[in-house]
Amino acid sequence: MPEGGGKGQEMSAHTAATTTGAKVPPMTKEERKVILASSLGTVFEWYDFYLFGSLAAVIGANFFNPLGADGQPMFNEATRNIFALLAFAAGFLVRPFGALVFGRLGDLVGRKYTFLVTILIMGGSTFIVGILPTSASIGISAAVILIILRMLQGLALGGEYGGAATYVAEHAPNGRRGFYTSFIQITATAGLFLSLLVILFTQLALGDEAFRAWGWRIPFLVSIALLGISVWIRLQMEESPAFKKMKAEGTGSKAPLSEAFGQWKNAKVALFALLGLVMGQAVVWYTGQFYALFFMGSVLKVDGFTTNMLIAWSLLLGSGGFVLFGWLSDKIGRKPIILGGCLLAALTYFPLFKLLSAEANPALHKAHSEISVQIVTDKSTCSFQFNPTGTAKFTEPCDLAKAALARASVNYTVEEAAPGTPAAVRIQGGQLLQANSPTFARDLGAALTAAGYPAASNPTVVKMSNPFDIFREQPAVLIGVLTILVIYVTMVYGPIAAALVELFPTRIRYTSMSLPYHIGNGWFGGLLPATSFAMIAQTGDVYYGLWYPIVIAGLTVVIGAFFVPETKNRDIFNDASSAQR
Repeated sequence: MPEGGGKGQEMSAHTAATTTGAKVPPMTKEERKVILASSLGTVFEWYDFYLFGSLAAVIGANFFNPLGADGQPMFNEATRNIFALLAFAAGFLVRPFGALVFGRLGDLVGRKYTFLVTILIMGGSTFIVGILPTSASIGISAAVILIILRMLQGLALGGEYGGAATYVAEHAPNGRRGFYTSFIQITATAGLFLSLLVILFTQLALGDEAFRAWGWRIPFLVSIALLGISVWIRLQMEESPAFKKMKAEGTGSKAPLSEAFGQWKNAKVALFALLGLVMGQAVVWYTGQFYALFFMGSVLKVDGFTTNMLIAWSLLLGSGGFVLFGWLSDKIGRKPIILGGCLLAALTYFPLFKLLSAEANPALHKAHSEISVQIVTDKSTCSFQFNPTGTAKFTEPCDLAKAALARASVNYTVEEAAPGTPAAVRIQGGQLLQANSPTFARDLGAALTAAGYPAASNPTVVKMSNPFDIFREQPAVLIGVLTILVIYVTMVYGPIAAALVELFPTRIRYTSMSLPYHIGNGWFGGLLPATSFAMIAQTGDVYYGLWYPIVIAGLTVVIGAFFVPETKNRDIFNDASSAQR
């Protein structure tokens, strides 16, 4: 049978159904299989990717803990964790390079085989982590191999998303593309959720001591079973109709990278896609899921179990928005929903996060508004504490004072003093506490408590006793606010795959859409926690870090409104190989 026959012909006819204005038929069995196979594989890829971050502390203890000549560990716990987080960050940094490598491959040889390769790399790398000897056995080689495996994971993920989104979109009928690709958008959240579940059940089954000793390997080893399922499913899949049509016509690109980014007519579309869609989508996504987690735990001092349960409930309640807004984008357009989500986020982040603060830790929220704290110093001695890798050292008294107050979630201002004046902290107009004093940390804690800042045992902090302890005011309101943040995530993320796919012709689609997506999410989104913390430490305002996503989302609204075209009515099947319009 020729390559385009059988199911391929059936799907081609279905895909092109709306070209003549015909009513879109129901989803076929083959299309449901395409969505399931692509989404399931991508869930497993995100599962593998997030395992590393979820187990950073255990990984630091096992792979960045070589013994010195005296037989004692060479690094303390903080240093080990920094190295583990550096390795985790490496996966984000190489994602755009994976987009280039596998995007080019996908445009040359096909979508199916390329994202079959990506899942093999991801699953294989994750499984090897599960059997890799620790630094206690093979020394620093363990860390080197681990970082290489982590970079392979990042490269694979850089190729996976673009392949899955392109593959599903090229099977979808015109008029249903937003709905079909929205299922791919759920996978990042589902992968994170799955990784946390496997870790949790393993810990419960083995106990904490056994888990830290050897049980942490089980979630990594489980990936081989997930890999087997994904590969088996993907081997049953056919190449996308749009790619087959392009190959049959002989109109494919011989140099996708140079055509996509070396020709301004195509490169400018990728640039506007990054700045006018993905940049804002990324910061809204990271704020709604990761920064909210950081803010609840690190700033508002909510315990880990309660924070995770509140976030989990909000994800459960809000994640249906991915499909809802994907479907709605087929009706009213991609731009109104994505840019609308960015605009709503930019306008409401401050009141929503202040409401989180007031409900999650009322005593701390009250202290923020009623207790004045100043750092008195020569401002020229203060650093901007931007530290995305965790390796920078800030040792000036001003930096030490800022870091101590930021860790304690204290709102403060900085007063200019005479040149050369070492930093000191004044609380409620009281005596100055010198930051270079050996007893500074103890004195600061005592003075803050005396002034009215709540202690660690503060009884007003929200606390859940079990996963279903949600019918009290505090958890109920917090889940409501967090669910609104998740809904913003679904607005910007649900339609983004369809929007990106439709911006580019088939001949360079995989390459062109993957790079802006992974630069936006890997860099603009990935740098959000470090940037926001640095902004908080610089200004002394626990909410000031929100300006980062607000400004980026606002810029995306403006750029997207003027420079990004609406694409919902584009027929990517019959216009598959044309030059970009």
